[in-house]
Amino acid sequence: MSDALPGPANAADPAAPRPGAVVAVLAFAGIVVSLMQTLVIPIVPELPKLLDAPASDTAWAVTATLLAAAVATPVVGRLGDMFGKRRMLLVSVVLLVTGSILCALSDSLVPMIVGRAVQGLASAVVPLGISIMRDELPTERLAGATALMSASLGVGGALGLPTAALIADHFDWHVLFWSSAGMGAVALVLVLLFVPESKVRSGGRFDVVGGLGMAAGLVSLLLAISKGADWGWTSATTLGLFAAAVVVLLAWGFFELRTTEPLVDLRTTARRQVLVTNLASIAIGFSMFAMSLVLPQLLQLPTQTGFGLGKSLLTAGLVMAPSGLVMMAFAPVSAAVSKAKGPKVTLMIGALIVAAGYGLNIVAMSQVWHLVLVSCVIGAGIGFTYGAMPALIMGAVDPTETAAANSLNTLMRSIGTSCASAIAGVILSQMTISLGGYALPSENGFKSVMALGAGAALLAFAVASFIPRRRPVTGTAPVPTAESSAEPSSDASPVS
Repeated sequence: MSDALPGPANAADPAAPRPGAVVAVLAFAGIVVSLMQTLVIPIVPELPKLLDAPASDTAWAVTATLLAAAVATPVVGRLGDMFGKRRMLLVSVVLLVTGSILCALSDSLVPMIVGRAVQGLASAVVPLGISIMRDELPTERLAGATALMSASLGVGGALGLPTAALIADHFDWHVLFWSSAGMGAVALVLVLLFVPESKVRSGGRFDVVGGLGMAAGLVSLLLAISKGADWGWTSATTLGLFAAAVVVLLAWGFFELRTTEPLVDLRTTARRQVLVTNLASIAIGFSMFAMSLVLPQLLQLPTQTGFGLGKSLLTAGLVMAPSGLVMMAFAPVSAAVSKAKGPKVTLMIGALIVAAGYGLNIVAMSQVWHLVLVSCVIGAGIGFTYGAMPALIMGAVDPTETAAANSLNTLMRSIGTSCASAIAGVILSQMTISLGGYALPSENGFKSVMALGAGAALLAFAVASFIPRRRPVTGTAPVPTAESSAEPSSDASPVS
């Protein structure tokens, strides 16, 4: 039974949350978590020397974060719906601080991998923040606030690279993680002071078997995707992991459909609006990450290649940074379009802008300002899409399922980015030129990845066209339509 209460407290109530403070604090927490994702990038080439370990082993400092985030995001989202979103947000930020301190104190491989995995467990902060906004903010503030919170992922990622490069160039590498711990501690205090605990909870019992099954399936899938290039795509290990993922996830789905309190309500997930939005999210995640792979490499490759710009990592980060600010700037625009035309239209517009950005990149990549322009165009498109996806999800699920549904949507984007990394890596490793005895990605290789990014964005546009046409989502409750009323409501579901 759901113990969901009516919406946010009246603004005249002195105990009511201050919307501006809630939005600012939650967006800051989202930026801190996304900064953590890019913090290690400047020192990845140096990790074998810093940790006295082979490069194949130090790569786990990145892979561990990916796997931990994939498992934690849907699990923590479900726990937030059950026991309190603010409570799980605080737990997530504490894990971020703890993982950062472990990394800051490490000088060997195992503590670093453990610390990075613990950091990855904090990745549910953004979907939890969006869900808190749905419960606590006035109707008129919700669309813009959720768009800003969603954009915080891109903002932190874009600003994280130059910040981390600057720190790595001028200080001991441990300072990177002390900085992450410090920002996490600030976020923790701000959440305690300004973010209220939502009374909208589903209650119930946590689905331990479902959690373990989903974790096993996702780890098998993402491990095969992320390490397949190193192990060989046709190796027994890679193929075995893919096969295990298929078997485990099918068995998990069968179990979830038959348990009374599932980790993921697959019937809700199968609703047309939720399902199609999640499919579009995979394509958008793929398209977004292609930019992060291509532009820094183009900027840093030597000019002797004929297309590289010979810039430092810090310069590459500074070139990427404006895209994060553009994402934030376009969050209110995304919200305004969603209010006027509906989030489906916003998502489709954003996908077209992203595709146009990659098309521009194919013909304009010879100057630094070309890549600044391209990153800003793609950033604007991502700002549109990231603002629309939470609105589409929240417009189709019960308030007691918001955190779990948003967390699953975030996971879909992560799967898209993982696939982008794997496929782009294969393309760039196969399409190469020789310079000074070294094989480097060719110009055509980069153009192929950009074309793939444009194609993924156009695929997202096409998929999004199948989202049911609904009135604009302007409130905290799902917008009823003939189609939604024909579907089984979440109140009729065993988990409500």
